[in-house]
Amino acid sequence: MADHVLFLTGKLARSRLEKVLAQLTPPPFEWAIADMGVKVAALMTEAIILRRLDRGLVAGATRIVVPGRCRADLDRLASEFGRPFERGPDEVRDIPEWLGQKRKAPLLAEKSVRIFAEIVEAPLLECGEIMARAAKMREQGADVIDLGCLPDTPFPHLQETVQALKAQGFLVSVDSASTEELRSGAEAGADFVLSLTEKTLELVAGTGAMPIVISSRHGDLDDLVRVGRKAARQKRALILDPILDPIHFGLVPSLLRYAQLRQLLPEAEIMMGTGNLTELTEADTPGITAILMGICSELAIRNVLVVQVSPHTRRTIAEHAAAARLMHAAKADGALPKGYGAGLVQLHDLKPFTTTSEEIDTLAKSVRDDNFRIETALDGIHVYNRDGHHVGTDAMSLFAKLNVVTDGPHAFYLGTELMKAEVALKLGKRYAQDSALDWGCGADRQVEDLNRSAEAGPTLQARPASEKGKPCRADHT
Repeated sequence: MADHVLFLTGKLARSRLEKVLAQLTPPPFEWAIADMGVKVAALMTEAIILRRLDRGLVAGATRIVVPGRCRADLDRLASEFGRPFERGPDEVRDIPEWLGQKRKAPLLAEKSVRIFAEIVEAPLLECGEIMARAAKMREQGADVIDLGCLPDTPFPHLQETVQALKAQGFLVSVDSASTEELRSGAEAGADFVLSLTEKTLELVAGTGAMPIVISSRHGDLDDLVRVGRKAARQKRALILDPILDPIHFGLVPSLLRYAQLRQLLPEAEIMMGTGNLTELTEADTPGITAILMGICSELAIRNVLVVQVSPHTRRTIAEHAAAARLMHAAKADGALPKGYGAGLVQLHDLKPFTTTSEEIDTLAKSVRDDNFRIETALDGIHVYNRDGHHVGTDAMSLFAKLNVVTDGPHAFYLGTELMKAEVALKLGKRYAQDSALDWGCGADRQVEDLNRSAEAGPTLQARPASEKGKPCRADHT
């Protein structure tokens, strides 16, 4: 059977959906649209689909697409109707891009880089505190937990900590300037030992720990190349780190060292520590991280040491993981690292406005109820219902026009939505009423309860503004 896709939608979105699908060139499949009889597609529930979806339409489809904000259980629907269900994009206008990028999404589960996440003050923490922090780091994307030892600071529980982490399935590295601590960590079962040199390399011989080697004299590649060539002859596994320097303190020469080392040792395992840029540059880290991970991708650097200490770098582990997946996907495709939606675009969205002011105006004129709709366009924030259509650039000026001063819960709801819309407008982010702003991997995403009763529907139901104490829901399409 040829691919025949059935799109489920609501009344307001149907004409837009038809227009977008008709413009797909060449048509990637046959398609049909099923109007579920709800005005707002986002309010479509599992119960509504089960009750209203025409089984005759389903019989002619190979797969069925529900709107992105529809939270129905797709597995249950597929079981009931005998056809696969999938969730489309949130916005109708994103359907062409969604179709084009669909094949790339699985690649974002893969990466070519091993991420070492350093706990820089490990000697000052109890073993339980280190375990808790390690668990969070692993959740954010760390592959190896690096125990950073401090100068002139005893770490009496080093071996206990290494063994506790290993017992919980962590890969562990130990980083210290003390040869005693390096040996102790290796003997306890550490998988990697950092900051060894050509002279101290044999310190971990026979322990099973993989050495990570730096130059005896900073900036000198000779001993790294010598160590790397000797290890290759002996078929010994190790990692070489030429050290990335901060801006104005040797950044460019250090980048050239990485390129030179790769040229001299095409097969060597190399590490790059990114903290000298992310921690020591007063700038948002996603872009810095993307560039560094792009360099790692080009030079086949498969190990990075990440530090997450300064407040402005508090998401850098997740950002490194996202950037690693992005670069892996783009490299595998032979493509630019663009269009994969990896979450590194955080402050400004690529397509902040899904609707033009003219389209909003047309929709506003068709509204016949009291529910307030909020949208953003190039000209500002639009708030409208049957009683009026207001446009502005700040929440305070618009709120005064809505006549909800005596309705506390409704006023609170509209106030929070208008402020969210104002933030989105100022930053150039996409705004969707009743949905959180998308900060990419810069913030934890809200986990929606997919198990709530289908009959219960959305938490905020569409109600007239005149019903006191009850917030009105967005009129999403």
